[in-house]
Amino acid sequence: MNIRGKASTAVAAGALLTITTLASGGLPAAAQAGAANAAAGVPVTHEENPRVPKGAAWTEAYFPSSDGSGVELHADVLRPAHLPAEAKTPVIVSVGPYFAHAGQTGPEGWDRVGPSARFQDFVDGAGLMARGYTFVMVDLRGFGGSTGCLDWVGPGEQADVRAAVEWAAGQPWSTGKVGMYGKSYDAVTGLVGNNLKLDSLKAVVAQEPVWDMYNYLFSNKVPRPNVTGTPNAYNSIATIPAMADDSDRYKANAAYEASHPQCLSDNLTNNNNPDPRSAYWRARDLAAHAAGTRTPLFVTQGFIEPNTKPEDMEEYLDNHRGRERGWVGQWEHVRGNDTDADGRLLQGRAGWFDEVMRFYDQYLRGLAPSVTDPAYAVEDSLGHWRAQPTWPVTTTSYDARLSAGRYVDTGGGATARADGGRWDMEHAPRIEPLSGTEKSAAKQGDTAATSFWTWSTPAPQKLRMTATPRISLNASTTGNMMVRLWDVAPDGTATMFDENVALLERRGPISFNLKSTDWTFERGHRLGVQIGTIDSGRWWDVPSGNTIKVSDARLTLNVQAPRFDVPTQGDRSPYLDQYLAANTTTLSNIGPGTFPLRVWQG
Repeated sequence: MNIRGKASTAVAAGALLTITTLASGGLPAAAQAGAANAAAGVPVTHEENPRVPKGAAWTEAYFPSSDGSGVELHADVLRPAHLPAEAKTPVIVSVGPYFAHAGQTGPEGWDRVGPSARFQDFVDGAGLMARGYTFVMVDLRGFGGSTGCLDWVGPGEQADVRAAVEWAAGQPWSTGKVGMYGKSYDAVTGLVGNNLKLDSLKAVVAQEPVWDMYNYLFSNKVPRPNVTGTPNAYNSIATIPAMADDSDRYKANAAYEASHPQCLSDNLTNNNNPDPRSAYWRARDLAAHAAGTRTPLFVTQGFIEPNTKPEDMEEYLDNHRGRERGWVGQWEHVRGNDTDADGRLLQGRAGWFDEVMRFYDQYLRGLAPSVTDPAYAVEDSLGHWRAQPTWPVTTTSYDARLSAGRYVDTGGGATARADGGRWDMEHAPRIEPLSGTEKSAAKQGDTAATSFWTWSTPAPQKLRMTATPRISLNASTTGNMMVRLWDVAPDGTATMFDENVALLERRGPISFNLKSTDWTFERGHRLGVQIGTIDSGRWWDVPSGNTIKVSDARLTLNVQAPRFDVPTQGDRSPYLDQYLAANTTTLSNIGPGTFPLRVWQG
């Protein structure tokens, strides 16, 4: 990185982003010429511009979106420098908001124009150029060098994804076979690509996506604190200025919002409808739209993710009918290749790039893999890895009948900041520990006025709760509800491992899912089910003050027998111990078990 200038820091949703202010002074003539060449379609190599990955030749391109709106999309294209210009290669495309020349979520202090370094780890680590792949980074509408108003994965952005894939497939240097790669927002666009059922899209790699855009801002009509912060964050990203040596065309496109201020104001108001059945949110329900899709799909998902959580994941995978691969386990918002300061892999499993490239080679080149990788590699809550043909695998499914009870809907969570925080999918809080209020309420057990409990009998053998728990019940009046699941040891040590909330708009029946999970109970442990008010700062509820009586409550459980596990390589992900430390307390007043926690065979 040729970075110069005075560095400063800014905090974005709990994460530190380093921002460097460019020093004054012009660019060398060679650098200016290189930028002009790339903009004009003349390839620029690493030797001419260090921002270009080694072995790559960089050019820029523009093409229209596919919806007839007049939106112009910008792309940075990396081609293998050792191949002739006309050599046909398979193409891997990333489409998202983070590819601006100046930086991903803000200016990064580059001293010259060049392609985004967002996935240089992938380009270099997978050896894309040496393998003869082309890599294309496309700015969604409203971001980077593309015009148009940002659309939060709506019909406009879905049209951008279609245009990007079809453009890449139709280039004279393309074999017509396209893959998609991404993490977070640009993993979401991979899910969109699958949903579009494009003939030229042959494989999608999506790390830590959002499976239904509604769930990033709301939970069953209860807003999350980032309901305003996230739109503000993306407005900020959309207005990152072009660099001094960007082309006039890029500069004009990057300034689109300045002459169309409605783009930013609409983005703050369009997505604040709490009703998931509204037309706005139905258009962005990626899990529902995955029905009948068949693009080969390779996903990663952390079950205890504090950012892009495993909500509607199971529905998406159930609706998808194509070949699937996955790494799922107990980690935060990280890539398959990410490591900590000690070199430990943050997802715990080795060989990310090798496995990804075997996947792409198989579906973009027709090469049979030399290694048989498991369809799903799964890390459970004990840090143990197993191979499965799919996820989830359930041995027993049953409804646990829960106790009736009552609670007072007083809230009690931490007060949300007025702007809800400012975070995008890359920079949400790193960990969400239970607050002192939450631990205090939990410790009081079934004597707490703000919640009540149901306990299982002790597990007669080690077992695993998997898939997506679902709660159904009758409520006596309006208000808010939180449901939490706890793994309770014989000495009362308890870890909260799953939760969700809902707005009770009327008296009567309600059902909703918790997050997908993969949690192993040791022999003798119990499941504790806590139902009560939302005593968590992770939602922005308005307490009703009502006393809510709950009856006819059932929890649908999917249980797996670990004795059938097939081990596969992988180490304990480092985040698991951080999560356990932040979400474990000691419970008192544990009552008798009223439903079984066990696996039935036969």
